Amino acid sequence: MTEKKRTTIILFSGDYDKAMAAYIIANGAAAYDHEVTIFHTFWGLNALRKDEQIPVKKSFMEKMFGKMMPRGADKMGLSKMHFTGIGPKMIKGVMKKHNAIPLPQLIEMAEEQGVKLVACTMTMDLLGLQKEELLNDIEYAGVAAYLADAEDGNVNLFI
Repeated sequence: MTEKKRTTIILFSGDYDKAMAAYIIANGAAAYDHEVTIFHTFWGLNALRKDEQIPVKKSFMEKMFGKMMPRGADKMGLSKMHFTGIGPKMIKGVMKKHNAIPLPQLIEMAEEQGVKLVACTMTMDLLGLQKEELLNDIEYAGVAAYLADAEDGNVNLFI
């Protein structure tokens, strides 16, 4: 019996286009029957944030981080040509015209395909993010858990 191939991705970036690339690769690998893990850390955690504001108790600094970071995958900015928010609207228009799947739907597709979505607990602590503010049905772990997955990985990416 052949062992299942594994793909691991560290999503460090909070840019819409980079997160989209990570999820396109993840969905492709899952379609090729890979076990896939996306480890969301630092700004990549924004892809896992719920769109609505969740009332949770936070310190002043945690509240500031929460206000400065985009709430949800669809609110993330572009890595290039952001143009104070006009760039994301333009790229989403082009994507719609070409029937490209937007990031929120790529995340849903990944969940449906059994891609393991992991939020970095250390970064959550640093940025003041709480489980209630993130998508349901994701996992929470530290770097040791990611390394355990990556150690057996056939494909390991840092985005």
